[in-house]
Amino acid sequence: MSDNPKICVPIFEKSIENALKVSKSCIKKGADILELRIDAIQNPTPENIKKLVGEINFPLIVTNRTLKEGGFFKGTEEERINILISASSKAEYVDIELQTDEENLSRILELNTKTIVSFHDFEKTPPQSELLNIVKHEKEIGDIAKFAVMPLKIEDTLSVLNILSQEDNTVGISMGEIGKYTRLVAPLFGSPFTFASAGSKTAPGQLDLESTRFILDKLLENKSI
Repeated sequence: MSDNPKICVPIFEKSIENALKVSKSCIKKGADILELRIDAIQNPTPENIKKLVGEINFPLIVTNRTLKEGGFFKGTEEERINILISASSKAEYVDIELQTDEENLSRILELNTKTIVSFHDFEKTPPQSELLNIVKHEKEIGDIAKFAVMPLKIEDTLSVLNILSQEDNTVGISMGEIGKYTRLVAPLFGSPFTFASAGSKTAPGQLDLESTRFILDKLLENKSI
């Protein structure tokens, strides 16, 4: 179990103003860390995103998700990476997809900011051995490995938890209704983060911040007894 599992709330807003407003609200409600989904913001630029990150002034993961990874960024890959690099100077983590081309991946890895290397499969859960290889590869590249997969049966969710029990510094998410419970118990298996919504869900099966905090506190309390 992670010593201090954190609840991370994705900020998924179209405008800079709303992103700042929702961020401040989530901080007051008890979020431990925020994830700024840059790809949700209309017309993001290196300058306005860097300013926004500074104004939020809170532990932050900056993410600029590609269309093929379930995100909404519509600019070029160079523009996407440039925005991430600009935001990174004031962020705690940069989330970068494992499938990013080698040149742009290297640009992110050269930064002083910690990295979360992520993998997504919205259609299925790969075999456990394959997922384990993905996680090990991500950890060779960055500081934290992350994977989010879609379960087709309950056994798929158990594979996710089994990997978390084997690998430290790993965030594993089983999405959808079948996998919803994994978001609550993942910290018991070692995940340093679990994700909860501020109202607008950014992934299938995501619970709200207040419910996640209440249930997670009860689980951790019982675990310590």
